[in-house]
Amino acid sequence: MINEQIKDKEVRLIGEDGEQLGIMSAKEALKLAEEAELDLVKIAPTAKPPVCKIVDYGKYKYEQMRREKEAKKKQKVIEIKEIRLSPNIDTNDLNTKVNAARKFLTKGDKVKVTLRFRGREMAHMNNSKHILDDFAESLKDVAVVEKAPKVEGRSMTMFLTEKR
Repeated sequence: MINEQIKDKEVRLIGEDGEQLGIMSAKEALKLAEEAELDLVKIAPTAKPPVCKIVDYGKYKYEQMRREKEAKKKQKVIEIKEIRLSPNIDTNDLNTKVNAARKFLTKGDKVKVTLRFRGREMAHMNNSKHILDDFAESLKDVAVVEKAPKVEGRSMTMFLTEKR
């Protein structure tokens, strides 16, 4: 809210240099802002009484947008990549999948390793846990197991993250 939009009876005013000018009526604060040829901007509407500041509104808005953009630039988005295996996977195929997972982990992504069971493979689920254990073992130099292998329906899943 700026200038005439501020309908509060009393506001805590901060001057253009950042000094506290105390609590006064909104009309007085607006008058002070107009004398300085600047805008009265409500910066903390939830405070009691609301905090207003005398600033150039265009410049204030620009600074706010720049701060938000800078914060967005610094945040890192972590993706989850999935690697699917089957219980009767051969060693060379497993090595190929391990190399793909290694590439994802070095980029900083998490890896979800899924061991999918179909048909009669469901009867031998407990015998296939070693595949996921071997997978984690071959990546132990770059990855750590975030969530241990767990059976969920027709699949067994495990999460790996990059070692810190």
